[in-house]
Amino acid sequence: MNAPNAPAGLIGLVSATAAGRRARDRLAAAWPGAVRVYGTGTGTVREAVTRAFTECDRLVCFLATGATVRLIAPLLGGKADDPGVVCVDEAQRYAVALLGGHAGGANDLAHAVAEVLPGCRPVVTTATDAAGVPGLDTLGLPVEGAVAAVSRAVLDGEPVRLVRHRALPLPALPPNVTDATDNTTGSDEPGAGGSADSGYALLVTDRTVRPGDRTAVLRPPTLAVGVGASRGAPTEEVTALIERSLADAGLSPRSVSELATVEAKADEEGLVEAARRLGVPLRTYSAEELAVVPVPHPSDAPLAAVGTPSVAEAAALLACGEGAELVVPKRKSAPGGRPAMATCAVARRRLRGRLAVVGLGPGARDLLTPRARDELRRASVVVGLDQYVDQIRDLLRPGTRVLESGLGAEEERARTAVAEARAGHAVALIGSGDAGVYAMASPALAEASADIDVVGVPGVTAALAAAALLGAPLGHDHVSISLSDLHTPWEMIERRVRAAAESDLVVTFYNPRSRGRDWQLPKALALLAGHRPPHTPAGVVRNASRPGERATVTTLGALDPATVDMMTVVTVGNTATRTVAGRMVTPRGYRWQETR
Repeated sequence: MNAPNAPAGLIGLVSATAAGRRARDRLAAAWPGAVRVYGTGTGTVREAVTRAFTECDRLVCFLATGATVRLIAPLLGGKADDPGVVCVDEAQRYAVALLGGHAGGANDLAHAVAEVLPGCRPVVTTATDAAGVPGLDTLGLPVEGAVAAVSRAVLDGEPVRLVRHRALPLPALPPNVTDATDNTTGSDEPGAGGSADSGYALLVTDRTVRPGDRTAVLRPPTLAVGVGASRGAPTEEVTALIERSLADAGLSPRSVSELATVEAKADEEGLVEAARRLGVPLRTYSAEELAVVPVPHPSDAPLAAVGTPSVAEAAALLACGEGAELVVPKRKSAPGGRPAMATCAVARRRLRGRLAVVGLGPGARDLLTPRARDELRRASVVVGLDQYVDQIRDLLRPGTRVLESGLGAEEERARTAVAEARAGHAVALIGSGDAGVYAMASPALAEASADIDVVGVPGVTAALAAAALLGAPLGHDHVSISLSDLHTPWEMIERRVRAAAESDLVVTFYNPRSRGRDWQLPKALALLAGHRPPHTPAGVVRNASRPGERATVTTLGALDPATVDMMTVVTVGNTATRTVAGRMVTPRGYRWQETR
């Protein structure tokens, strides 16, 4: 099993005992290049902890929590500056997030440490994590205002209004957080965000607001600032222009995701420094890309200088993509006493909903991938077949809206998931195995256009789960064929089976037999039997990785179709497949087989 990736940033490892050093070395081996080891051979434990605390982004101490508390207490500065600290006990039973759960990344680090050390469990006491509620400071967005008060209200079950001036695919929030969104309002009055006398509120906006003591504000990354500059434009002139343009339009600089300009200005010091001060990247486009963007205020000056009639407006619009809105037209700086050396414009991107198509694997919880778990926790809406929803219902955050339906409604589920994403939600559309193999990805992507973000999350397929139980039947070229003629004419299925038989491919049959469809599997086996001998190994697996799991290795000639149903996967080997110690084995190559 591969170790999980190390959390971002430099991780310091401090140990004082032989057991601690062994665990430390295991982490160092799992995360090469991401850690720095602080030994005690040339100094005290206190000195090692002090160096690691001041030099690293996160810190793992293989020490008792009490000892670690005493060692780091004199070093504490503030929540925004201190590294995350995790303690691991002598027996490596627990990885305790001690300091900086969210801000310092200790909670994530505790989980990562526990995945590397066998038998270790993460201990996280941060209230939102313990309650399964997303912390406002963990959403990857700037957040301001009464963050602690609103977070406490969410946890305590107090009524909290969610007001989104801009659609944003947030994870699920508990039922006491009710959506009071009015996307038509752009008011910057306190009431738009929930003043102190109107209860608690969570406001999602890129506008400047005056939040009361019961309002937290999330800043979505909706704005891009396009900038143009003459050679040698002073940084102060550029930054003053940007700040004034945003302030006059009532827009928050914390929602600016990037500065954008023409490639010819990529090394312009005033622009580079302005981006650094804003804490955003400087993105550049070629003059040819900018020249084709329709803008309200083209000019001959930039056309002559850099080859495009617009830099500021065109760059802002291009950075925001399809559906962008120009909210601040081109403005010039006003340095006083000399010609303006900078221009800027501001565009707003249309935030898109998010659709994650998630494969749940064959059924066993330990075959559900970590990425699939993360997507389920990230979603505010989950769409799926009722029996698949039941498999993962306990993993969903409180407040997740579940839209489930029965068998035979695949297209309807796909349309529902896409519609929810288009409405600005974070949606997980779930299916068994891998969502792209005889599952929900195909109908969903056929419905989805470019107006939403789509993420595919791979899963362990039924064929792979069955193969693992049978041995190694898929060691060479293989094919999966569904025998269901509900959506595919039998004539087409028969052609594919015949081609697989003639090509000597290992074949895995999905949907092999049902009560009303009992002749297709015998027909398919007969087609294979025309090109491979009766003693060819074959496997029958029912309920792979689920309760009632049963795997049988037999032969093509002895396989009884009556033992097969819709919960079964059938795998038939090729002419090189052998049975070894009761297991199916297909060699990696025919030449390899011949030389053994």
